[in-house]
Order: sequence, then C-alpha cells, then structure tokens
Amino acid sequence: MTGADEEPQNDADVVSPQRTKRPGFVYFLGYGIMVPIARIVFRPTITGRENVPKTGPVIYASNHLSFIDSIVIPLMSPRRVQFLAKSTYFTGTGFKGWVSRSFFTSIGAVGVERGAGQAAQVALDAGRGILEANSAFAIYPEGTRSLDGRLYRGRTGVAWLALTTGAVVVPVGLIGTQEIMPVGSKRPRIRKITVAFGEPIDLSPHGSADSGKARRQATDEIMAAIHGLSGQELAKAYNESPPAGTLHRLADKVFPRERI
Repeated sequence: MTGADEEPQNDADVVSPQRTKRPGFVYFLGYGIMVPIARIVFRPTITGRENVPKTGPVIYASNHLSFIDSIVIPLMSPRRVQFLAKSTYFTGTGFKGWVSRSFFTSIGAVGVERGAGQAAQVALDAGRGILEANSAFAIYPEGTRSLDGRLYRGRTGVAWLALTTGAVVVPVGLIGTQEIMPVGSKRPRIRKITVAFGEPIDLSPHGSADSGKARRQATDEIMAAIHGLSGQELAKAYNESPPAGTLHRLADKVFPRERI
C-alpha cells in the first residue's frame, strides 16, 4: 500500500510464502468430519449462504468475537475458505504438534510468523495471492477480537485487498461465538450461534486501491454491512491501545494515520 499517512504496525503478522498453497486432502477430510459434528452440537442458525458467489475471488469480512470464529466461518461457509493463523500452530513437534498442524490445515488456515516493519503488508500480500488463485479468503477488519462485544472501526487492508484483486466482499455477522469460547477459557462450551452471510459488495465504485480516501470509504461501507448483520454496539474507534502521552493522543486526532 502507498500513502504518507500509512504506518505499518510493529507487531503485525508476516506470512510464510510456502504456507499459501491451496488446501489438500487433509482439509477435505477434516471438513467432512467436523461440519456434521459442529452442526449437531452447536445447532447454528445460518443465513445468507446463497449470497456467497460459487466461483471467483471472495473476501469474507467478519466481526471478531472469539478464537472460535476462525473455526466457525470455514465450517459454515458454502465454499472453501482460507485465513491467517499463527505459525506456531504448524511448527509443533511430536503428537501434539501433529494434531495442531492437522487441525489447522483441515480448516484452511495459512501459517503466519510474528514480525515487524512491513509485516502487515506482507500478510496482505499473502491474502492477495489466495484471492488471485480465485479462492475465498477470510479477514477480520477490526484487526483483533473485541473483548467488550462492541464493533470497532475497520482497518483498510480489507479494502486494499478487494480493490487490488477485484474480489467481491461478503460481510459476515457472527452472533454468540464469544459464549462458546470466552476470553481466558480453555474449553469450548455448548451455545447456539448465528452466522449471517450478507449480500456481496462491489467496492470498485470507490476508486483505486492507491487512494487513501477510496480505501477508507470502502472499509466504512464494509463495516456498516457487518454492523447490519451483527447488531453490535459501535465503538467508533480502533481496537488497539490508546496512544501514550498527551502529545501522541493529540497528534493522532489531528493527523490520523491509516491502520491497515
């Protein structure tokens, strides 16, 4: 991405290029086993599956309430979808490492490593590679999960991906997933959830991916659609620690930087 107002996050995720390959046999095996179990146990209410295009590049842009979201979306999606996950889920050794690696591969995860500098952009480039292979890619525009249940302001990386690749965006509203796996919980609980797939959004009318204004307006449109599906209270701020010190807070208000 370009623009003087951009500043990559220091603790963003870097994607290992070799992890961006399409899911194979393990994915289909795991999917075939896990979907029936998930639907019996959690009895999810799923709406709008017909809104997801059957072919072509698609971005699932979802709210983020729980760790379990990255499992729920692939299992309830009408087509195969990939998303980013910590590389440590793929690099463990022994039986435990094999279980973790097999599980995350089975739900279409792509391994990422912690990094700095241009890390956020490198991660987006990996998503771009998935979309350019005419696949579906899931992303959380809020950046990280909401701990208070509110819907936070979207980061513009999702718009950059859509405007760069020409992919349509399907907004996703998750309701109740935070009750399955609350913050600090180690074991999931049985709770009913709702997964709503909204109507696909064509962001091309907003303009070029090189335009900061186009990225911001496109992202706001996506977040409005997610809000319409999830019904969450709006936080009207980014989901991040506030700037430290009076000068930093003032500078952030006067010269807001773009979060990607």
